[in-house]
Amino acid sequence: MRLQNKVAVITGAGSGFGRSSAKLFAKEGAKVVLVGRTREKLELVEKEIKDLGGKALVIPADVTTYTNAEKTIEKTLEHFGKIDILFNNAGTFRAGTIETMSNEDWKDVISVNLTALFYMGKAAIPHLKKTRGNIINTASAGGLIGFPQAVSYAASKGGVISFTKAIAVDFAKDGVRCNAICPGTSETEMTEEIMHIDALRKSFLQPIPMQRFGKGTDVAYAALFLASDESSYLTGVILPVDGGWTMS
Repeated sequence: MRLQNKVAVITGAGSGFGRSSAKLFAKEGAKVVLVGRTREKLELVEKEIKDLGGKALVIPADVTTYTNAEKTIEKTLEHFGKIDILFNNAGTFRAGTIETMSNEDWKDVISVNLTALFYMGKAAIPHLKKTRGNIINTASAGGLIGFPQAVSYAASKGGVISFTKAIAVDFAKDGVRCNAICPGTSETEMTEEIMHIDALRKSFLQPIPMQRFGKGTDVAYAALFLASDESSYLTGVILPVDGGWTMS
């Protein structure tokens, strides 16, 4: 098993990429800490993992405050004794341009998509140094290229990309790696609404050379590779998982 006896903390674990990754990590031997705002969703994932014979811990938390991020890491250490992998995956989206977006929506997106990663990383890094562990951040193809009505999302995900590189440079000497995944348009709960509107669905599909949308498992397998020892010489990598969209 590729993550045997590793302890992995995954934010946004109740749905989408986080849910798919949590189940795959557990299947590969990891003890998984499921972090998110909605207990009911996390408990469903916990049940799926335990039904497969895996181990999981549910921590309902809003990690956009440092206190909650710190408590999340503390609870992980109390339960499992260490942390090997931090997968900062939670994210949100609000449509709008710089002209139309409200100040509150801007703050919310930056808080969830970027500030929470800083808080979780800050709380986890002393413990990751002990295990020579690694951090994986979910960025986005939208952080690499511009697309309409996504000013806060693009800014936050561009920030995640630079944040990832900064951590990689600062902590390589300690044996801590940090990499990011940039998903393209994928079929998850976040995109469920647009997937049901035929014109929007076609417009999002058109620029993807592989002519299909991503799935949760596409990101999960990329995250598994980055979490495992197979990628032990990779740090600061920004990995598009987008069917060729950003390449085109």
